[in-house]
Amino acid sequence: MNTYPDILLIYTGGTIGMIKDFETGALRAFDFDKLLERIPELSHLDCNISTVSFDDPIDSSNMNTSYWVHIAEIIKDNYDAFDGFVVLHGSDTMSYTASALSFMLENLAKPVVFTGSQLPIGDLRTDAKENLITSIQIASLHENGVPTITEVCLYFEYKLYRANRTTKINAEHFEAFASLNYPPLAESGVHLKVNKEYLLRPDPKKTLKVHTEMDSNVALVKIFPGINKETLQCMVGGNHLKAIILETYGAGNAPTEDWFVDVLEEAIKKGLIIVNVTQCSGGSVSMGQYETSTHLKRLKVISGKDITTEAAITKLMYLLGARIGSKVFKTAYETSLRGEMS
Repeated sequence: MNTYPDILLIYTGGTIGMIKDFETGALRAFDFDKLLERIPELSHLDCNISTVSFDDPIDSSNMNTSYWVHIAEIIKDNYDAFDGFVVLHGSDTMSYTASALSFMLENLAKPVVFTGSQLPIGDLRTDAKENLITSIQIASLHENGVPTITEVCLYFEYKLYRANRTTKINAEHFEAFASLNYPPLAESGVHLKVNKEYLLRPDPKKTLKVHTEMDSNVALVKIFPGINKETLQCMVGGNHLKAIILETYGAGNAPTEDWFVDVLEEAIKKGLIIVNVTQCSGGSVSMGQYETSTHLKRLKVISGKDITTEAAITKLMYLLGARIGSKVFKTAYETSLRGEMS
């Protein structure tokens, strides 16, 4: 007798959960309790599918840390009962949520696959069906009774990525996401090809630990030509601010004017944590490679290396929530925890 994997589909909101009324042209919420009726192709998958939905599904523009905790707790509460999880999410903030969950779910030994779509599931040209069907198939992959994928991933337009390596690059194309600093974990074509050499492997001696303390007293500061002292002071001077992600040029470069250095130095003296990430979609921070980053290295600014902005800010929230001490914070941040940096 075949025992098929049990997959839990978690709907948070977003375009993938909408269906068009062809008489009126209006979009309305999709009833996931009738999933097999709407998408009969799912019956061909060798898995059992259950669904759960947010009581009030949201547009992903309204996503925040409390919803991240809700998703993590759904997975925690159902972890032993299911072999894999697929999270349906709006595409705009999907990389942020998926990155956050990668940090919140420590010692994960089962797949958590995020997906969504650019068009509603009922649209004639929708990408929703393929994304949904393949995500469920990926979540159900097993070898010798063990899940093939054991990390938080994001699947979109024929490619499976490590979630905390992704960023949304296009608001109109079906190929909406990219992972420029890490190769795809799997690719869907005529055959589903899994690139096993790139997968994370769990420690079999450890069990799942779910972290639900995320400290959002952080800010994102993007350097730009013409930025002035007053603007930067305003950005880093919040009363409750604990840390900032400083988006710099190229390989981690920033203005070298005295006022710029003075503002950052004063903020650091007051206890502000500063992480340097590049504005470029691909590539890495390498402080000291150019003269325009040696001052940041001297100030002991944390290097984000090749981390994405989405992963950088959610990792910051996670480590602050974990109350990592100031003496070891830099070392902890510059260490790859879930494969988020090279």
